[in-house]
Amino acid sequence: MSSAGRALPDVGLVVAARQGDQRALDDVVAASLPLVYNIVGRALRGHADVDDVVQETLVRVIRYLPALNDPAAYRSWLVAIAIRQVRDWETRRRVALNRDAGLDAIHNVPDPASDFAGMTILRLGLTDQRREVAEATRWLDPDDQELLSLWWLEETGEITRNEVADALGLSPGHVAVRIHRMKEQIQSARGVVRALRARPGCPDLGAVTAEWDGTPSSLWRKRLARHVRDCAFCGRLGSALLPIDRLLAGMPLLPLPAGLDAYLPSAAGTTAVAPTVAPPGPTAGPAAGPTPPGAVPTDTSGGPSVVDLAVNRPRGLVPSLAAGVAAAVLAITMAVVILPDDPSAPSWAAPPSAAPTAVATPSVASSPSARPSSKAPVAPAVSSARKGVGVWNFAGASQALANSRASWYYTWGTQHPGISTPRGATFVPMIRSAENVTAAELARAKAAGPYLLTFNEPDLPEQANMTVEQALDLWPQLMATGSKLGSPAVAWGAPDPQGWLDRFMTGAQARGHRVDFITLHWFGADFTTATAVAQLRQYLQAVHQRYRKPIWLTEFALIRFDGGGSQFPGQQQQAAFLTAATAMLGQLPYLHRYAWFGLPATDKDRSGLFSDGTEATVVGRAFQAAR
Repeated sequence: MSSAGRALPDVGLVVAARQGDQRALDDVVAASLPLVYNIVGRALRGHADVDDVVQETLVRVIRYLPALNDPAAYRSWLVAIAIRQVRDWETRRRVALNRDAGLDAIHNVPDPASDFAGMTILRLGLTDQRREVAEATRWLDPDDQELLSLWWLEETGEITRNEVADALGLSPGHVAVRIHRMKEQIQSARGVVRALRARPGCPDLGAVTAEWDGTPSSLWRKRLARHVRDCAFCGRLGSALLPIDRLLAGMPLLPLPAGLDAYLPSAAGTTAVAPTVAPPGPTAGPAAGPTPPGAVPTDTSGGPSVVDLAVNRPRGLVPSLAAGVAAAVLAITMAVVILPDDPSAPSWAAPPSAAPTAVATPSVASSPSARPSSKAPVAPAVSSARKGVGVWNFAGASQALANSRASWYYTWGTQHPGISTPRGATFVPMIRSAENVTAAELARAKAAGPYLLTFNEPDLPEQANMTVEQALDLWPQLMATGSKLGSPAVAWGAPDPQGWLDRFMTGAQARGHRVDFITLHWFGADFTTATAVAQLRQYLQAVHQRYRKPIWLTEFALIRFDGGGSQFPGQQQQAAFLTAATAMLGQLPYLHRYAWFGLPATDKDRSGLFSDGTEATVVGRAFQAAR
């Protein structure tokens, strides 16, 4: 049994919580968080709704704990509730998919930034065959993801086979049969993963995957596994695979995201809360009695408890808890990044002199009627040749660009109407999509050289929306400009074997096309500074190891995308991430340039740097100080 499994509450604590002890209930819920998060996260494959399902699970634990007959069975009961919430979510998702049939629905699409297999690899630092097992789980049938979440925890020592059977409502024998079938699927997927990653690869495999869109699925697992099984070259690749059970044994739970670990029980048995956030305490005063059975207790100590934050927040649990410890996260980050007595502490650490001025929400494309500011921009004090920013027009854009101290910028086009380039800074053009590959646009791009950014997120329908073949066919026209060309900037999955960028780079090499540097976008869905910076660094390293070319990171920030819009961290969290991330980027010799997303700050664009020409946000002041 791993340490995480032993950290679940003991019977005495559960009994006290059932009897209405507020502090005991908070410790029970806090101790349950890692197990619930791992069950739900893997069963939902990292879908953007993971946070909500975790929250719903804990709300039901709090509500129905007084009715639990056997406190010794708490863990089995907890697992069963989590699985029930997963199944309820799947039912709602299927109803929504049927209702939205024919629309570009997002209900069944995992959040790419929260892909659970990917997070397992990144956060646990998996290598070699363990990494292959994690990647292979992406290829399972949807119905097996629920079973996988429990079996994975059984193999890592967190739960028992009987608890798996109880949660699924099956006999242990039936569970054994289902697990055996699922393990065979994972084993065949491991062979597929290894064959796709092989360099040089099997020439016949390329023909098999010609129509594959790069997304793992059970259908393509069967097709590719058939080739691997029958191919002498690919078959040899899987000849030395260790048993899956041995690879998973002893692995810990996936660490909690977004500051949740601040609420885990400490070794002393009390809830550990990060500094500057008051820990929950027992209800004071002789008049305070136990909470009536079935009622949701309220912490009266003044500090945020897990129970309060789980029950009283209307939105997802993880963003809510992250917001609850935002000040603590920032304090810890600042203690690491900037020493308290450092005379060179950046100016963004000070509060703004005035409230930001609200401006109209801009679009990425510049307005045709936009006119340059009448006030000439002040020359920027550029602090790094790497530092850049994405810019679209808004009131005072030219002055804001100058005040940002960026050394370069781009506008997702070949021109910058209404925006003046400050002295000491440069404009980098972009051919955004296939429709922009015209003689006039190419001539403007050539004149603005020497660098040229290319197709913006071709893997997304709402952006450039291009196939790999279409991009490769147009590439010679871009090469003819003589500019140094960046690769198309995919939205995600840049290092993935047979992903959009991987297929483009393979095709470019086969056709003799020139690609001078790799262009990337990255948006962090985990708002904890240290975790987000580590994930960004690992993503960049994986891309560089795969293609061995310089990298430009042309869009990055902390933003969680879901079907209902975008979620942003607080300004302080975003600023802390920007400071730590740019310090990390400065240590990567292959990272030649980066650009923050983006310059304008509005109610919609809350990662922005300036609300007008002179009013920098907290994030803007962090960017000014970045190097």
